Amino acid sequence: MAENLVTVGIHALSVSEVVNVARHGWKIELAEDSLKVMSETRARIDELAGHNDPVYGVSTGFGALARKHIPEEKRTHLQCSLVRSHAAGSGPEVETEVIRALMLLRLSTLATGRTGVRVEVADSYLRLLNAGLTPCVHEYGSLGCSGDLAPLSHCALALMGEGNVRNREGHLLPAAEALEHAGISPVILREKEGLALINGTDGMLGQLCLALTDLQELAKLADLAAAMSVQGLRGTTGVFEPHLQALRPQPGQALSAANILALCQESEILDSAFEEFKVSHVQDAYSIRCAPQVAGGFRDTLAHAEKVADNELAAAIDNPVVTPEGDVRSNGNFHGAPIAYVLDFLAIVVADLASISERRTDRFLDPARNRGLHPFLADDPGVDSGHMIAQYTQAAIVSELKRLANPASVDSIPSSAMQEDHVSMGWSAARKLRKAVDGLRRVLAIEILTAARAIDMRGEKPSAPVAAVISRLRLRVPGVGPDRFLAPEIEETVTLLSNGELLSALADTGITLR
Repeated sequence: MAENLVTVGIHALSVSEVVNVARHGWKIELAEDSLKVMSETRARIDELAGHNDPVYGVSTGFGALARKHIPEEKRTHLQCSLVRSHAAGSGPEVETEVIRALMLLRLSTLATGRTGVRVEVADSYLRLLNAGLTPCVHEYGSLGCSGDLAPLSHCALALMGEGNVRNREGHLLPAAEALEHAGISPVILREKEGLALINGTDGMLGQLCLALTDLQELAKLADLAAAMSVQGLRGTTGVFEPHLQALRPQPGQALSAANILALCQESEILDSAFEEFKVSHVQDAYSIRCAPQVAGGFRDTLAHAEKVADNELAAAIDNPVVTPEGDVRSNGNFHGAPIAYVLDFLAIVVADLASISERRTDRFLDPARNRGLHPFLADDPGVDSGHMIAQYTQAAIVSELKRLANPASVDSIPSSAMQEDHVSMGWSAARKLRKAVDGLRRVLAIEILTAARAIDMRGEKPSAPVAAVISRLRLRVPGVGPDRFLAPEIEETVTLLSNGELLSALADTGITLR
């Protein structure tokens, strides 16, 4: 594979490949093996199109209209009508990276040859992606069953030269105009092709891939935040030692504890607090002591979700599907339940990881629990309020995350005249997880900002890795002092989490979190 190029074929894509195309604009190419198998299966569709026997999606209507035979002269119109009628999304536009992930995954299924589309259709889809043209897809329209129908239909509509797209610069253009400028001819759909373009779990899977990538980084940042709070609160690292973690062999827990322990080595704050802690405190609160248990469960849930994502990335989702034996078979593989479940599961652990972070932040602000620091970490308590309302912001986000943790996948609403009588709501699960990921990042940013202020107020040296993180933070956010406009400082810290600068600061000290 060439640098910054992803090859799409009969093999499975990886999560990182999906993210590189969706988020970083990598180009794509079709593998030679996929061109051959697509041609072979298309020949089978053409053969069936000439038969009198009804074949779903080839010579019949769709959904509850599957029993209606469509004469040959109306089949092109049938496919176009399908796309136009199903492009019925509403609400705000969906983010570009989500649409690009969705499109790449649909192209990946087309390239398996199991859908029966012509090579020209897959090639046009590829060229749309490589040209940086993003169809306008809307928030509402998918029930997560029969695929992400409305979102995928808006993409297929653009391929036909209809609807609207945004170019690389984000400008809104009529699809016909944008295609002409890019040298892409609008596709005239033939038998089964409209159906093949819209019948997959690609939207929810694409958002799962993006979320997994973000959450892997946030798992490391959660361990960093916990290590900073341990030092800022003059706690103990004894509970994180390997022999104690081995008594409960949960892999994520051991990993998280090892990260926190590594980040706390040779901390003057902790060394000076050691004797006082044994006499006066004995144990840290749960939000400190149990940090690896919660963050570890978060990591283990990520691992499970990654396995589900890998399985789905290896799938060819369409209905009907052309089997390797050349049969065209109806099936239920478009049902999004496996993806919906893990999307909901991730929203649950995101909420809990944010919750324990907020509890650590709150301890810094209470003089009865912060072990010698000013109330609310205020420079001049009473005149200044310090980080009082930063914790309010955290609390508001955590409360929202708890609402977002309510599972979407337990809901179902019948559609298509009761033909599609049980749906996954996986798209809805994906949409709320994206909001939850953003919320977790903001909660961790506030904990890190607060812990850094507390450490500075101690006047003692933290561990070298934490000192490096605080130094990087101080390039963007001032240190201890009278009250300032706090919102920009929170946003700057969020940016440092998003762009990887804080983890980069750790790497510069020789620490790479796992």
